[in-house]
Amino acid sequence: MAVLAIAIQSMLSVAEPNALQLYQREPSQSDVKYANMVYFVNWRTALYSRAMHTQIWKNITKGILFLLKKAHRNLKVLLSIGGWTWSTNFATTAASAAGRSTFAKSAVTLLKDWGFDGIDIDWEYPASDEDAANMVLLLQAVRNELDAYASKHAPGYHFQLTIAAPAGSSHYNKLRLADLGRIVDYINLMAYDYAGSWSSVAGHSANLYANTDIPQSTPFNTDDAVKAYLDAGVPSHKLILGMPAYGRSFIGASGMGEPHSGVGLPNKALGSWEAGVWDYKALSKQGLEIMYDGKAQAYYGKYQSGGGICSYDTPETIQKKVSYLKQRGLGGAMFWEASGDGRGQESLVGTSFRSLGNFDQTENLLVYPDSRYKNIASGMEAGV
Repeated sequence: MAVLAIAIQSMLSVAEPNALQLYQREPSQSDVKYANMVYFVNWRTALYSRAMHTQIWKNITKGILFLLKKAHRNLKVLLSIGGWTWSTNFATTAASAAGRSTFAKSAVTLLKDWGFDGIDIDWEYPASDEDAANMVLLLQAVRNELDAYASKHAPGYHFQLTIAAPAGSSHYNKLRLADLGRIVDYINLMAYDYAGSWSSVAGHSANLYANTDIPQSTPFNTDDAVKAYLDAGVPSHKLILGMPAYGRSFIGASGMGEPHSGVGLPNKALGSWEAGVWDYKALSKQGLEIMYDGKAQAYYGKYQSGGGICSYDTPETIQKKVSYLKQRGLGGAMFWEASGDGRGQESLVGTSFRSLGNFDQTENLLVYPDSRYKNIASGMEAGV
């Protein structure tokens, strides 16, 4: 049964437990129209020994998430902890049995209070063999805590435990992939950001294969990463192929593998949310001439004025990637991030939905009687 997961970056926590920011944009019906799994990101790995319940979370946001679950019973909503910016405390937290226990108990407390269906760990990235070993122990501690909570409060229900995982060999070669595949339900392979502002030449950012004719344009590729995970013993059905709902642009580059003078859009704004990074939905307004690299099996666009190119996935790319993951027996697709997607026939998530088929229809959980919030404990009944 296939998984179609999306990330919704609606919440971000900063360093102190009492400080919380909410993005203006909140989860909506359109976000979950196609998905059967949502990652609500990202909770900072702060000092979990502190009273996490002093965090402020608007009731409207709790209500929206839970009401989406009620309206879409096969939709599981997971709390994602960590991320590129907020992984700094993982190594310290995971290094001791006490730290792992506190983390696991705190994570499950958040889950039961706010009505989540699982926990996602996004540690970017374990830097040593000790970190890799401790990551396995941390995940096992969370798995044990999830199972203990289910046994007492939700008999028969299986809470999901997932991770985000790297597609670069310098990172995944440090991990204990077989152990990870044994413990978690799904591994979301972050098969994107292969090239960007850090690259000396323009490159594909999410290509399926290497282009051996222009090797500098494909410093990484998805096929090598997938093979590495499967060869290491990760069950194929647990590996989820991540895809970007954004593009990366290179100013002044005449083509793939060519030098660039920076990132962004010539003479205009730098990006949708950081320099050189553009929401997929914004690219249709930029006058791009769509090009296709048959060897890399990746699309990119040429700016018709000002010079430069932009690497991004198109609906045609998604069809090729879904065909690839089916051939490999992978578990499904994941998109970062929902707000960047297009609409209608141009929707990347929608294209994946129409191409995948055979979706997981197991139901989510709506019963959290020991939640500290009355509306969650009551199942969002009217008047509560």
